[in-house]
Amino acid sequence: MLDRLITEFDRGLRTLFAPAVSSRPRPDKEVAEAELSAAEKQHAIGLMRVNHCGEVCAQALYQGQALTARNPAARDALRHAAFEEVEHLAWTEQRIRELGGRPSLLGPVWYTGSLAIGVTAGLLGDKWNLGFLEETEKQVGAHLDSHLQQLPEQDAKSRAIVAQMRDDELKHADMAHDFGAAPLPLPVKGLMKLTAKVMTATSYRV
Repeated sequence: MLDRLITEFDRGLRTLFAPAVSSRPRPDKEVAEAELSAAEKQHAIGLMRVNHCGEVCAQALYQGQALTARNPAARDALRHAAFEEVEHLAWTEQRIRELGGRPSLLGPVWYTGSLAIGVTAGLLGDKWNLGFLEETEKQVGAHLDSHLQQLPEQDAKSRAIVAQMRDDELKHADMAHDFGAAPLPLPVKGLMKLTAKVMTATSYRV
């Protein structure tokens, strides 16, 4: 357990303070940069900053959940999801920089809160742990769909990244379901949506 705690602490530091690296080619690799107005660029930066914050939260959630998961198969599923989230983290961070922006200044706050939620979910048992993963990914998928509608139409690079992220998130939800995820109560789903709205509204600007 001590070794796992040290490993997760190191992973947390790298999530917050080291550039993320993707093993997959960026989805927008072959897409040309489009000309955006100043307002369009700022809007794209805000949306991609929100998505980057979501990936920071995902890393913390899955680290907390994997740390307290009892079933090795469930732990492996969480590790796999976290691995792909690192790629999303890299893609969104790089895109923000290309647009001339910066990630949210509140990353450590989102990370700490999400880690606590992930640990709690894991302590409730594997079926609820996986249920939380499934519901999180479903809500993130819907959130990314909304961003595809909001991004400037000509910003094909950002749209390609968001579209691939959405597809990956929905696969994670299916994976959690296949591993025996329990449906979460409606009040819990509602609280998750409310928390996501607060994070979205804040990280868009800060």
